[in-house]
Amino acid sequence: MTAMTMKACAVSFATALLSATAAFADTATLKTSSGSHPIEVEVADTPQAREIGLMNRESLAEDTGMLFDFREDRPVSMWMKNTLIPLDMLFIDKTGTVVRIARNAKPHSLETIPSGKPVRYVLEINGGAAATYGAKTGDKLEHPLIGRR
Repeated sequence: MTAMTMKACAVSFATALLSATAAFADTATLKTSSGSHPIEVEVADTPQAREIGLMNRESLAEDTGMLFDFREDRPVSMWMKNTLIPLDMLFIDKTGTVVRIARNAKPHSLETIPSGKPVRYVLEINGGAAATYGAKTGDKLEHPLIGRR
């Protein structure tokens, strides 16, 4: 096996392992003026999981996403490097309040997408899903992590 092939296998294995350990196990509920919207989420709460995020995924099932927990309130920036699908990003403070929404982030873009304010969480969902849910700033996300620490 060549060094390049071994590296590709290692990356594939690491991605599969992280996907398996961050399986859709939690339900978050986005509360908007149009109602309560359950979203099955993977939680990315380690530096490694946050770094990989939804990279290299060819699709994301409807009403699913990834909840990033930064474990402290701070300004954050996201990007779409190696992300194959458009995403909506909801930037959420420690109380679960949506403070900013970045809609339809462009796949593969290296442009940073800032939170604009200190946040504790970011919810990534399919591009266009925030509009489908009627999401806007001031809406609330409920999840067992939010308000716990």
